[in-house]
Amino acid sequence: MTSKQRAYLKGLAMNLEPLFHIGKSSVTPEIVDAISEVYNTHELVKIAVLKNCIDDPKEIANVVAERTHSQVVQVIGKKIVLYKPFKDNPKIVLPK
Repeated sequence: MTSKQRAYLKGLAMNLEPLFHIGKSSVTPEIVDAISEVYNTHELVKIAVLKNCIDDPKEIANVVAERTHSQVVQVIGKKIVLYKPFKDNPKIVLPK
């Protein structure tokens, strides 16, 4: 993913509300499954890491991205944005 594409996705993610909140139990198989399911309807997913989670948000982002076969767009503070295009008909068209 190029920096221009990443910047475009960051702009789209600014107005999104977090779909998931990761708390004290950190990354569980259930949360990974739920995030995988949401990729059936969303290409861009924002996740909030709560204050009671002791794990590093960047580490969480990398683990979730690896397990859901998505890409980390950004990690700012305790907010994570992940991107996974639809296989057949992507709604988000990335700039070249």
